[in-house]
Amino acid sequence: MAGTDTFIFRAALQGRASVYRDIEIDPAKSLHALAEAIVSSFNFNFDHAFGFYTGLTPASMHKTFPKYELFADMGDADPRVLGVKKTGISQAFPEVGHTMLFLFDYGDDWLFRVTLRKVGKKSAKTRYPRVVATNGEAPEQYPDDDDDPDDQPRFGINPLTGEKTWFKK
Repeated sequence: MAGTDTFIFRAALQGRASVYRDIEIDPAKSLHALAEAIVSSFNFNFDHAFGFYTGLTPASMHKTFPKYELFADMGDADPRVLGVKKTGISQAFPEVGHTMLFLFDYGDDWLFRVTLRKVGKKSAKTRYPRVVATNGEAPEQYPDDDDDPDDQPRFGINPLTGEKTWFKK
């Protein structure tokens, strides 16, 4: 990886692959910076703990290593868990095609499938990270309680696959 490279990621909502953001970022930055870029690209507030997981299903994500969590940076994690502030993006995503689950907000469980799609080149006078493609409308991070809950898409567990998915009641 050259100092002039960028990484282009697709961050798609788990269970709603058509809702995604493609983000270009300097691979020398930390996973913390990538997390902030993902959250910002969906117009969420960056106000909760998070982690990146190599286990690609909700059932396996907490059991599979390596995994990277903000809790490790705070000294509140299993010693096998790596931090997000000191782990570089290029270390966690060693090759194009590498995918991890990004869990943001352990209460609301926003899950994103994050895939390194390609390596790009830095452009002069361009600020990174930047969103290079969007598809689908981002859900509200905190839907209004006044809305009819039956009209709101919700996360649920698919009883056939065990995967977390979006559904409408």
